[in-house]
Amino acid sequence: MKTKVLLILSIMITASLFSNSVFSKELIDLQPIGTYATGIFAEGAAEIVAHDPATQRLFVTNGYDKTIDVIDISDPTSPSLASVIDLTQYGKQANSVDVYNGLVVCAVENVNKQAPGTAVFFDTDGNFINQVTVGALPDMITFSPNGDWVLVANEGEPNDDYTVDPVGSVSIIDIRLGAAGITQDNVKTAGFERFNNMELDSSIRIFGPNASVAQDLEPEYITVDRNSQRAWVTLQENNALGVINIKDAKVEELIGLGFKDHSLAENGFDASNEDNAINITPWPTYGMFQPDTIASYRYMGQTYIVTANEGDSRDYAGFSEEERVKDVVLDPTAFPDAEVLQQRAMLGRLKITTANGDFDGDGDFDALFSYGARSFSILNADGQRVYDSADEVEQITASILPEFFNSDEDDNDSFDARSDDKGPEPEGLALGKVYGRTYAFIGLERIGGIMVYDITNPSAPSFVQYLNTRDFSGNPELSTAGDLAPEGLAFINDEDSPTGNPLLVVSYEVSGTTTIFEISKQTAANTGM
Repeated sequence: MKTKVLLILSIMITASLFSNSVFSKELIDLQPIGTYATGIFAEGAAEIVAHDPATQRLFVTNGYDKTIDVIDISDPTSPSLASVIDLTQYGKQANSVDVYNGLVVCAVENVNKQAPGTAVFFDTDGNFINQVTVGALPDMITFSPNGDWVLVANEGEPNDDYTVDPVGSVSIIDIRLGAAGITQDNVKTAGFERFNNMELDSSIRIFGPNASVAQDLEPEYITVDRNSQRAWVTLQENNALGVINIKDAKVEELIGLGFKDHSLAENGFDASNEDNAINITPWPTYGMFQPDTIASYRYMGQTYIVTANEGDSRDYAGFSEEERVKDVVLDPTAFPDAEVLQQRAMLGRLKITTANGDFDGDGDFDALFSYGARSFSILNADGQRVYDSADEVEQITASILPEFFNSDEDDNDSFDARSDDKGPEPEGLALGKVYGRTYAFIGLERIGGIMVYDITNPSAPSFVQYLNTRDFSGNPELSTAGDLAPEGLAFINDEDSPTGNPLLVVSYEVSGTTTIFEISKQTAANTGM
């Protein structure tokens, strides 16, 4: 409990140290008010969450039980399990869930992961309505804002031997006639086949063995614009976005996300898990942004896209791109100090890709590319980056939780354990408008906790709060360590909230918990920054 108290006391102090702009006098404050716990550790018992305002229920994917857990939050200080929706007859498990106007839809993967999955529709009481076939490994599902469409990101991952590699795609389901009337004819596929023979942006990674572009692209997460006409999908392993015309079910464009120059002073990071220290510093490497969750909002009549730049690698029995800097040959011209850089306490332990960096094909590396950017970014609708949080995520966690910096998500004695990989891993993301301003709520998968930024002006966000409900004095396996590994985030505005105040709901994959945070107004003096 002492760790928690110190953390909460330090939040507002640290906010003034890391703001990129002047704070408004109206700040917000998150505080946990209720938790539902499955008691299941490290089995994916609480991953993605969706809220239905009419019933004040949460719908949470439970991969361990292969169910949707339906949680009553009419009293959010005492959430309780109302019912479960058994998904075993529809496939292996639900990877995602969404709800709109009394209709629940789940993305259910096939028992054979490389075979087509299904989108399954229920009412909010859990009664089955209909199901349709979608692409391989449906990983994320969402209603369009107007409720006319359901979009499904079909990741299409290969098997472990890398002998079967389905195409990635986005399924678009027309539900304007109601879910009961859906047939397979209502499902269209936005595929990537037309890009197979095109020259792509050089930062788009196509590198799977013998894979076409369509096979290699792996859709991860979707956001839809306010007018329900256009969508953007993250292609995480490929370091790209796809732009989709919803009505035409067409991928109009692929956008490469470029690389983060970690040699710049503001883009430093901690590269070693064996130096027994916090060492956030510039390095002669590049980060592949590789976002997971994506969301969008409007500012001054324009759409902006927010990305959580988690990073991900391909590491299969039949093919792996992972290597450590110490185990590769560095080009002597590009890296004249290679012997020093490759020490384990320097860059030696850092995980990099072997798919990028050998520009001249001579077997040594002319540049080093690591996974993720340890940040969140804001892009305009054309995919141009207008903001990146640089090194703030690691700087803030190092300041507030120095004893637990870059900890692993399931081990409370793991200081610095993730520095050689992807650091804190910003993964989950939700946006919400509170008291007239737009905020981003960002979940850090490894060390845990939620970062809050005011992103009203997309080119000048400001840090507001970091709140971590993990208890580092507890035992994760005994469910006494609080909330571990935030995965899914859902914002509930004041009009839809059971309390009349805005809420943020977060599902935690490792602890199997779902926690409700109430958002209140916090009056603070202008910092004068």
